Amino acid sequence: MEPSVNQNVRPKYGILAILMVGAFISFLNNTLLNIALPSIMDDLDVSTSVVQWLTTGYMLINGILIPTTAFLIQKYSVRRLFLVAMGLFLCGTFIAGIAHAFPVLLTARMVQASGSAIMMPLLMNVMLISFPIAKRGTAMGIFGLILMFAPAIGPTLSGWIVEHYDWRMLFHFITPIAAVVFLLGFFLLKDKKEKVTIKLDILSLILSSIGFGGLLYGFSSAGSKGWDSLQVYGTITIGVLALIWFILRQSKLEEPMLNFNVFKYPMFSLASVISVVVNIAMFSGFLLLPIYAQTIRGISPMDTGLMLLPGALLNAFMSPITGRLFDRYGGRVLAIVGLSIMTITTYCFSNLTFETGYFTLMVLHGMRMLGLSMVMMPVSTNGLNQLPAEYYPHGTAMNNTLNQVSGAIGTALLITIMSIRESVYANRLTEAVAGGPTAELQQQIALEAMLGGINDAFFISTFIIAIAVILAFFIKRAKQGDIKLM
Repeated sequence: MEPSVNQNVRPKYGILAILMVGAFISFLNNTLLNIALPSIMDDLDVSTSVVQWLTTGYMLINGILIPTTAFLIQKYSVRRLFLVAMGLFLCGTFIAGIAHAFPVLLTARMVQASGSAIMMPLLMNVMLISFPIAKRGTAMGIFGLILMFAPAIGPTLSGWIVEHYDWRMLFHFITPIAAVVFLLGFFLLKDKKEKVTIKLDILSLILSSIGFGGLLYGFSSAGSKGWDSLQVYGTITIGVLALIWFILRQSKLEEPMLNFNVFKYPMFSLASVISVVVNIAMFSGFLLLPIYAQTIRGISPMDTGLMLLPGALLNAFMSPITGRLFDRYGGRVLAIVGLSIMTITTYCFSNLTFETGYFTLMVLHGMRMLGLSMVMMPVSTNGLNQLPAEYYPHGTAMNNTLNQVSGAIGTALLITIMSIRESVYANRLTEAVAGGPTAELQQQIALEAMLGGINDAFFISTFIIAIAVILAFFIKRAKQGDIKLM
């Protein structure tokens, strides 16, 4: 188990820097790929439903492996885990860069994901044990600045690379950076860990893999296959049953793989619920706004990336500021203000038209990301602050797992809402046309129906975020180990 944070020990900034660079390039590589998917479809001759597995497969591997990171962090040293994680990521990136068949590329992405899944919980745990609670907000803010810069530059950089080079260049330029980071970790990380006797419960690993994997696969498939598909509701049902069995088993083990006792701490539980709600709703912007911009408005991928860039940069550069504000004022005020901003801007996005200006979209997205910067890191840090030090690995693993699952749920929910409402609007508009609509009119009806579906999905997202606003009023500044009810 990890010791409590020593207030007088200077944080090991060298270790933190290496870990952050490793986490940054794994984040960057994931955001780079989204805009390149159409190019990959054309080059490897695969359909949209097939190419989406590059994202779905990545999420599946993360969902399966992240719950095991609590055990791995307690069992092995930072050096060993980092080298394994970075080595897997490096191998996956190299293979992806030379892939000339889709199965090879998909396998490479899954190898990448197996390394990335370890990286984030490992970094979060080192951050928690390196800084006392009074300075943790500022530290997490700087950490957020570095990591949020990856999704900020990812879409724009990807658009530029895909326009000027082959999509494989996305992996080629990451490979040497990953190799340098691996070598830095090999020579500079020197920490050792006393031998720990805990063992991994194999049945727990199997149940966790089936449970989280089933949920992620089911919800990720719902958008393309529909909720009435046996493949969707069957895998979700199996996932839920396996997850219930997994949770019950953890409560009986002396050394659980993932300790659900973290939910005895009310601020951690509240932070988890708020994060899940926000994750579900925020996917409306990350998914639907690019669809609106490129499909309905005809904005190029490069210009779409540039439109999203200011908001992503604002989110990144606000992170250290919100970290300091958190240390001074706590999480409640930040969360209430941030969630209120997100609610208002999301409602504005539910009124998009064919004439909504490019600058208007940029400003609204920027304000929405400003609100997000005041919510996710402060709320999550406040929840983790209440946990005893020995629960940090379990808390970070739980947070990352919930983020993966809620992201998949948000994707499926909002795509389904958009698709259903789009179909309703299309039928209604077609019925209103006297006689059979011409090909040109059919195209116009399809665009109007899609616009209506996107607006309705944003409208539902507004109410989802409003739930988080109400929950934010119950946030209190956390005290470590305090499990008294709110």
